[in-house]
Parts: sequence; C-alpha cells; structure tokens
Amino acid sequence: MEDNLINKENEKAILVGLDLGAVGDDFERSLEELALLADTAGADVVDRVVQNRNSPDKTYYIGKGKVEELAASIKMRDADLVIFNDELSPSQIRNLDRMIEAKVIDRTALILDIFARRALSKEGKHQVELAQLHYLLPRLIGLGNQLSRLGGGIGTRGPGETQLEVDRRVIRKRISDLKKEILLLRKHRSLHRQRRKRNQCHVISLVGYTNAGKSTLLNALTGADLYTEDKLFATLDPTVRRGSLNGGQVALFTDTVGFIEKLPKQLVTAFQATLEEIAAADILLHVVDISHKDHLRQIRVVREHLSKIDPDYYMREILVFNKVDRVEEGADTLYLAREFPSSVFISALENKGLEELKEQIITFIREQRSAIHIYLPYSEGKLLSQLQEQGDIASIEYKPDYLEIKAAVNADLARKFDNYIKP
Repeated sequence: MEDNLINKENEKAILVGLDLGAVGDDFERSLEELALLADTAGADVVDRVVQNRNSPDKTYYIGKGKVEELAASIKMRDADLVIFNDELSPSQIRNLDRMIEAKVIDRTALILDIFARRALSKEGKHQVELAQLHYLLPRLIGLGNQLSRLGGGIGTRGPGETQLEVDRRVIRKRISDLKKEILLLRKHRSLHRQRRKRNQCHVISLVGYTNAGKSTLLNALTGADLYTEDKLFATLDPTVRRGSLNGGQVALFTDTVGFIEKLPKQLVTAFQATLEEIAAADILLHVVDISHKDHLRQIRVVREHLSKIDPDYYMREILVFNKVDRVEEGADTLYLAREFPSSVFISALENKGLEELKEQIITFIREQRSAIHIYLPYSEGKLLSQLQEQGDIASIEYKPDYLEIKAAVNADLARKFDNYIKP
C-alpha cells in the first residue's frame, strides 16, 4: 500500500519564500526548516526562490514577475513540485497553477502530507484525514485541474489522492462522520485518564519541538522500543508506557506529537483529543535539543503552543536539555543552567543524566504534595496500604488504638484522610 501513496522516485522541489523583513535570521531559519520538511516528505530540493516585499501579493503571493522567474527555474531544473513557505489562499493557488507547469503546495499541505504518512493508529489516521479535509474543502476548485494533470505524490497523500474532485457535500459528510469517530475516541481517552487518576498513578508527558528526542527519552525511561529517526515528525501517534522512578515509584510516561513553528491550525483542531493528554498530565518534561542552533527559539515556540493548551502549563514544566553528547560543555551550558535553574541536562541516547532527571521528577512530585498529620485506626489497612504505595511517609508511630502518621500526599489522596486528621 505504501507504494500507492509515495512516488517511486523523489520529486524535484523548488522552495519559495517571501521575506517580509523578518527580524534577525528568522526568515532563513524558517526556510531551512521548510527544506527539512521537504526532505522528510521525500522531496529533493533543487532550488530556492526568495522574494522581498513589504506584503504578500494578493494574486500571486510573490508577484507576477517573480512567478515568471520561478517558471523559468522549473523548466531549467526539470522540477515538478513547488513548495511555498506560507499558507496560500485558494485563489493564489489557482493563479499560480495557470502560470507554472508544476504542482503547487504550501507549508501547511506539506506538513499535512507528512502527518498522513506517519499516522499509524486509527485515531491518528482519523485526525490527519479530518485536518486534510478541512484544508482541502475551500481549495477543491483550484486543485482539481492541477492534480488531475500531475497526480499523486507529495501533498496528495491520504484522502487528497482520491477525493479532491468529489462533491463538496460528500466531503462535508465525511468530515461530520470523522468528528463523530474522533469524539468517541476522545471519550475513550478520557475514561483512560480517569482510571489513571483513580489509581493515583503520576502521568508525565513528554513535550517539545519535533525531533528533540522525545521518543528516545521515552525508550530510555521505560525500556520501550519505539521507532526513532533523525527526521521531523518521525513519530506521530501518542504512546503511553509504564516506567519506574528512583525508589521504585511507578509513573506513566506519554509521548506526544512534536510541535513546530507555523503548525497548521487544522492539525491543532483535529488533534485536540491527543493534546488533552498534555493538559491532563501531572508533569510536563519539555525536551529540548541542546545541539540545535535555534534551541532557545524552539523553547519559545513550544511554550507558545503549550500556553494555548493550558495557560498554567509552566507550573508543571521541567526543562530537559537533551543530546548533550553532541555539544561541548562550556559557556552555553553554563548560561542555560543559570537561565533555567531547575533544568536537567541529559543524553537520552547514551543514558546520561537520567538518574538526575528522575530525582528532579521525584522532587517535583514531593513539592506538589500536601503535608498531612493523621490518626489512622488499625482497622483501615486498605488506606494504610494506599498511603504506603502512593504517599511519602515522613514518620509513623504505633499507638494502642491507632497509627500516628506524618506524610506528604497529593490532593486526591489527602481527601481520603479528612476524617483522620490530627486536631
């Protein structure tokens, strides 16, 4: 089936960027990331076309003259794909299609294509298809001729390959059906979260920029064997694995989809059920690729996304600087340690710093807990077992009729001992 979705040979792609006077190196960084996305999708980048303007051209985005230059480059390079670094309007795609002999897609379509290729679970496939259909619906008129001429390849995976020219009513019906399916999956996820909460098991979500090493870290912390690759969005479907912290305490670690700059709004909406795993987590391990030259910018991007999911995310965040094996310890690491005093430096690939990370997690859990001082009757053996398994007992004294206990517990467990609090 994979051969039906991906061209036998890589498509030759030309990247197109519009520089609106970005601050510093932001424009170049964004274009470099677009090149990495194209590589992830299986394209060979053969040229880059850059236009400097104060604002986008409403008709051709980069202006008619620049489009003519682009058309010449397509013929000279024998390119069959043009990727724009920003989202194009339906009319811009139609106008560009009339002027150039190549398939035109934008950054949003490229990312959706990668997600369509990476999604493996039923939930992931449904979410990606919903995002694609929301993106394609207003563009059907403009894309029909283009894709009937060129067919298949990057930007047309998933539902796009066979459903572009069908009636809008049929696509709206499919969108409605997908929303119902995702709602059921969302309820299923919610039940799982409630069950974990009842079992008093700490849930730790790994978040971060794409390709920061979250899956590698999950493997290291839990002994799992998740697929990892040095590409953007190597893994997409959320994963939950059980792991042990220092002292034998058990926690559930969840791996979530990586964030990226200009993440399509269609994906954010479609993946709401998955992103709720982040909102429900007790701790967020914000994994950062310290070897990436733009790691500070990536931290800002991820935090912007997290703030939209949960404005109070920072209360549960632990910064984890990964891939220290790729950098030399020096001014940069000293600066980061000073700037982010509660952060941890690790190499998930080489299992370096993992014990320090676990200690930091344990400390974080303790700080989140409430202190209780209780008189517990000997008849409450079940409650005592819960306290021993899930709490942090500071002292226990055996009295004739009860146990006098001082401990640190989370809020949910603390409520179970309301009737036994020392007056």
